[in-house]
Amino acid sequence: MRTLTAKRRGNVLPGFRLAMGFTLTYLSLLVLIPLSATFLKTFTLSWDQFWAAVASPRVVAAYKLSFGASLAAATINAVFGFIVAWVLTRYEFPGRKLVDALVDLPFALPTSVAGIALTAIYAPNGILGSILEPLGFKVAFTPVGVMVALVFIGMPFVVRTVQPVLADLEAEREEAAATLGAGRWATFTKVLFPTVRPALMTGFALAFARAVGEYGSVIFIAGNIPLVSEITPLIIITKLEQYDYAGATAVAVVMLMISFALLLLINYLQWRLTRFRSAVTA
Repeated sequence: MRTLTAKRRGNVLPGFRLAMGFTLTYLSLLVLIPLSATFLKTFTLSWDQFWAAVASPRVVAAYKLSFGASLAAATINAVFGFIVAWVLTRYEFPGRKLVDALVDLPFALPTSVAGIALTAIYAPNGILGSILEPLGFKVAFTPVGVMVALVFIGMPFVVRTVQPVLADLEAEREEAAATLGAGRWATFTKVLFPTVRPALMTGFALAFARAVGEYGSVIFIAGNIPLVSEITPLIIITKLEQYDYAGATAVAVVMLMISFALLLLINYLQWRLTRFRSAVTA
């Protein structure tokens, strides 16, 4: 009781009820009310109309591309983003600050500019496209191009999430593991990775969430070919331009539910891994 009283007295922020009221109001205005409006608009459709809007072959192909490319891009960013964060925190080299600043470039760059730049590079007459296409590897206007754009915009999320954890991780722990006879792989799997894993999974989830809703940087390099390289956000925009607002919200609701389920699964796996790790070390 004394501890609880002390915590309340030491809290410089407003009381729990006032702070919770502001929190719920803020979240309702920004998140709950807009999402509720989306669901309510979808309810104006009959079941047959809803199913026709969300389950046509064109829309299903867009789902597969959007979520498949997003998962692949987030996985690539989790691997290479960890390596980039490791280099930036553990090594001193000329131009390190410049490299560190370049990591944030996808944050600051307008998505349309990023899409145009990637298209110019990977188009058949681009710098890399002119080299890759004669070898039989086409990037622009294919699902591969979509994944390249999603990797580009998602990389900072992993790097900036993992980097502070690596910076706070003392090098003495690795030296102690090496002194006890652990090899590099054992040190990584037993000492480093368990500490970094929660941040890495958080970065993966953020990169995935950003990739699923990305539009500006993708539409240029994707080519937007139906059933081939058309993403779900473009389907929604197309329906809005055709004044099919109910159909657009129906596709948006399905996309929202799938995204929420996948993010919930990622958080559940992270919780299970953390709980398993705590049980092993206890």
